[in-house]
Amino acid sequence: MSVTEITRLHAEAIKPRIGSRILNTKEELLSGELTDAINDLLEQRGVLVFKQLHFTDEEQIRFTNLLGGNATEIGADGGAIFSISLDRKENGKEVIEYLKGSLYWHIDGTMNPVPVRGSMLTSKVLPTWGGNTEFANCYAAYDDLPDAAKAEIDGLKVVHAMWVSQLYHCPEPTLEQLNDWQAKGTQELPLVWNHETGRKSLVLGNTARNVVGKDLEESARILHGLREHATSEPYHYSHEWEVGDTVMWDNTGTLHRAMPYDPDCGRLLRRTILQGAEPFN
Repeated sequence: MSVTEITRLHAEAIKPRIGSRILNTKEELLSGELTDAINDLLEQRGVLVFKQLHFTDEEQIRFTNLLGGNATEIGADGGAIFSISLDRKENGKEVIEYLKGSLYWHIDGTMNPVPVRGSMLTSKVLPTWGGNTEFANCYAAYDDLPDAAKAEIDGLKVVHAMWVSQLYHCPEPTLEQLNDWQAKGTQELPLVWNHETGRKSLVLGNTARNVVGKDLEESARILHGLREHATSEPYHYSHEWEVGDTVMWDNTGTLHRAMPYDPDCGRLLRRTILQGAEPFN
């Protein structure tokens, strides 16, 4: 009688409220046998870290597809993988300006009806200094709010706009720049996302402009206060990169940002993204 060996997911918690380190081999990850377990753990923990996998581009795309499909990236060629870099050999001026917004807390896709479900980065070139990627678990941050605070924010809507995020790194744009950014439009999103799983998470980040029905001062207090809560301990994790590391996160319930680094150092991460299926609700 033949015995079929079952590949099991091996993981350890990084922090109690965010992050798990995956201990399986590259071969086990690419077998496809761990797809369901990885997706379940990603939703539970927000961030998954794979140390020293040294994925090639082809392997990273394959792994991303195993986890539910690879959404088209934002690069000029519309391919499945994209360079996160301020190096002009990797990206044009417009993309570099867009990437500067990644230095501030955000969720990818707040201007889209359906955001990507998750993203995956693999480190190729380290910065000379700085450049950690930070994450914050907005599921856990919502869960831990007092009931009175939850009652105050449930049902609130927030206007999101791409041009607001650009002001973080370019506070004095030309009128031409501002017109270009504002042409991307706005989108009204729930402050609390009621997920299809029944869980809830906070929808925050640098695209948030104002809370509908609140004046600008109160809007700022609500949005900045919740962001301060969500990005504090114990919901925060900072990943210090080594070449070959791969990190993925649940974009539907996790804020992220890059820490400052030398823009001329050639820092390079390769990104793939998981196709989204759940609209903001």
